[in-house]
Amino acid sequence: MCYQVIEKTLKGFYVFAKKDNPPYTHNLSYLADEGGINDKMTEEQKDFLDLLEPLNIEARYPTHKEQLMRSLNEERCKEIIQKTEGLYRWIKQQLSDV
Repeated sequence: MCYQVIEKTLKGFYVFAKKDNPPYTHNLSYLADEGGINDKMTEEQKDFLDLLEPLNIEARYPTHKEQLMRSLNEERCKEIIQKTEGLYRWIKQQLSDV
C-alpha cells in the first residue's frame, strides 16, 4: 500500500503541475521526473522511491509474495510506513511552489 500512496501522490502532483493526465506508468522515478518534482528531491527520497519500486511488483505477483514476506519484519514495515508518510507530506507541500 505504501507504494500506491506515493504513486497516486506523484500522479496527483503531475496533474496539478502539468494540467494534464499523468503518464500511464507505475514507475515512481519516471513519474517524479515527468512531473517536475525529481529535481527538488533529496538523494534519500530518490533512494526511497527505488526501494518502493520492487515492493509493488513483488506484491502484485503471487510467486514473489513469499520472498517479499521474508524480507519484511515489523521494524522494517514501520520504517517504510514512516518514510512513506514523510514523502507524502513533502510532495503535498511542494504543491504550493507550483
